Amino acid sequence: MPTTSPSGEGAARSKRADALRNRQTLLDAAAAVFVTSGVDAPIRAIAARAGVGMGTIYRHFPTRADLVVAVYRHQVDTCAEAGPSLLTDADSPLTALRQWVDLFVDFLVTKHGLANAMQSDSSGFDALHTYFLDRLVPVCAQLLDAAVDADEIRPGTHAYELMRGIGNLCIGRDSNPRYDPRRLVELLLRGLERPRSS
Repeated sequence: MPTTSPSGEGAARSKRADALRNRQTLLDAAAAVFVTSGVDAPIRAIAARAGVGMGTIYRHFPTRADLVVAVYRHQVDTCAEAGPSLLTDADSPLTALRQWVDLFVDFLVTKHGLANAMQSDSSGFDALHTYFLDRLVPVCAQLLDAAVDADEIRPGTHAYELMRGIGNLCIGRDSNPRYDPRRLVELLLRGLERPRSS
């Protein structure tokens, strides 16, 4: 009975790694195009940025909704993975929380259409919304708990509540360049802080 040679296994692993890199390149290109042109950007613009033919994109992502969901899942993963790293590297849990919220706001305001997609009743985004909550709420909760334990913020703020408030503050940024959600989010975070004793 023939067995797979070690070199055959290595080739298969290399092929999987190449496929993963190609998919990553497509997602990065799509994310960059979405930032400048929104989620309705032409597929040909994404293909051009990724340096591939349109057929390659459709092979990976048969519909626009598939591509949009994949891009945002990737962006959610990036935001989720940043939380524990920030908590380890930052000067304090409150600093880590602020840095993570800044990433979260950046994610919401620069990824055109995401805040609206999160509010959408479209079944195509239901799974994305669930994934968004499942991945990000525990990370936000971990950061909040660490800041409470360090006596830097008052207890009692729930992660979902905070994220929902931030998300609501970010809606409307695209339609009004005079509106800066970051300033209001900063005020919200200041309201969480424990008063410093004089």
